[in-house]
Amino acid sequence: MSAVSTESPLAAAILARLQEALGNRSAALHEPVFAGAEWSYLKECLDTTFVSSVGKFVDRFEADLAAFTGARHAVAVVNGTAALHVALLLAGVVPGDEVLVPTLTFVATANAVRYCGATPHFVDSDEGTLGMDPEALRIWLDAVTERRSGVCINRRTGRPIRALLPMHTFGHPCELDGLLAIAKDFGLVLVEDAAESIGSYYGSRHTGTFGRLATLSFNGNKTITTGGGGAIITSDTDLARRAKHLTTTAKVPHRWEYVHDEVGFNYRLPNINAALGCAQLEQLAGFLNSKRRLFERYAAAFRDLPSVRLMSEPEGCTSNYWLQTLVLDEAVAGERDTVLATTNAAGVMTRPAWGLMHRLAPYLDCPRAPTPVADSLERRIVNIPSSAGLA
Repeated sequence: MSAVSTESPLAAAILARLQEALGNRSAALHEPVFAGAEWSYLKECLDTTFVSSVGKFVDRFEADLAAFTGARHAVAVVNGTAALHVALLLAGVVPGDEVLVPTLTFVATANAVRYCGATPHFVDSDEGTLGMDPEALRIWLDAVTERRSGVCINRRTGRPIRALLPMHTFGHPCELDGLLAIAKDFGLVLVEDAAESIGSYYGSRHTGTFGRLATLSFNGNKTITTGGGGAIITSDTDLARRAKHLTTTAKVPHRWEYVHDEVGFNYRLPNINAALGCAQLEQLAGFLNSKRRLFERYAAAFRDLPSVRLMSEPEGCTSNYWLQTLVLDEAVAGERDTVLATTNAAGVMTRPAWGLMHRLAPYLDCPRAPTPVADSLERRIVNIPSSAGLA
C-alpha cells in the first residue's frame, strides 16, 4: 500500500471543522452512554441470579421494543446477525434461493443469506439515501427475471429470487414505497435490515414495520446497546411465535422434559443483556435528541466547505443519525484516505464505509446488478464521530 500524503488543504479543512464542532476534543467514532439505571438493573440480575435467557428483563425489553417501534411483537436474540438469519428463514428463504441485498452494507447482511443456504444477489444504492435504489432495481429485475407460477426467477442462474433485504444505511431510511411496490410486483418477501435505524421513521412509521419482518441490532456501537444483542420485530403473531420457538432451541414448553421438535438455534438474549437494554431504552429519546444536536453542529461547521456534503435525513423521513457521514464529491474522492489519516492522527476517529460485498472473497461469484453509485459512494464516504455523549 502506498504512503498516504498528509499535505492536503481539504483534509486540514475537514479536521478543523470537526474540531470546531467537537470543541477541540478527541472523539471515538461511536461509544455508548451509560447514564441511567444500567447499574441497578444489572445488579438486580446478579442479586437474583437470573443472568441467562430466563428473567423479567427479557420479557420487558421485548415489550418495550414493540411499544417503541409500533410493531406488535419483538423477539430478542443474541445479535443482529442471528436476527437476520432467523428472519430470512421465517420469510421462506431456502437453500438454492437468491436474496436481493445492497452491495453497500455490513457483511452480516450477506452472511445471513448464506446461513440459509441461499445466495446474495447484489444491487445498487441511491445517492440520496445510501440505501437500496428501487428505480435501478426495477430496471434490473425487468431485464433479468421472469415469473413462473408466481415465483420470480433469475433467468441467468435459474434460481428463485425469494426475498428483498434492504438496509437502512447509517440510520437513514431507504425509499420504502418503491421497494414495497417491487416486492408486490415481483412476488418477493420484504425483510428490513433495520440494524442501524432504531429511532428512524419513514413518514410517520418506524423503520422495520413495513416488511413482513425486520431486524434490529444492539451491538456496543449502536444507538442503544445490550452489549451484544438484536431483535426480530413483526406484526404477524404466528411469525413471532415461531421466531421465539426457533431461537429457543425449538424446545417444547414443559416444566421439566427436554423435547425439541425441530432443529432450532440457541439465540435467545440473556436476561443480563436485556437489563442493559431496558435501561438504554429509557434514555433513547434523549440519545436521539443529542445526536440531532450533534448533526446541527456539524451542519453549521460544514455549511461552507465545497466538495463535501454532510449526509442529512431523506425528505419526509426522520433519521436517528446513528453514524454522521461526510460524502466527498467524486472530484476529490482520491483524498479520502488522506482525510482518514489526518483526522485519526489528530485523535478524531473517522472511518470509511464498508468494502462492497461483491468484492469480498466469499461473494465474488454471486450475481449482481450494475452498481455504479455504490462503487462511487464506497470511495467517497467518511463516517465521523457520532456518539450521543458528544452533544
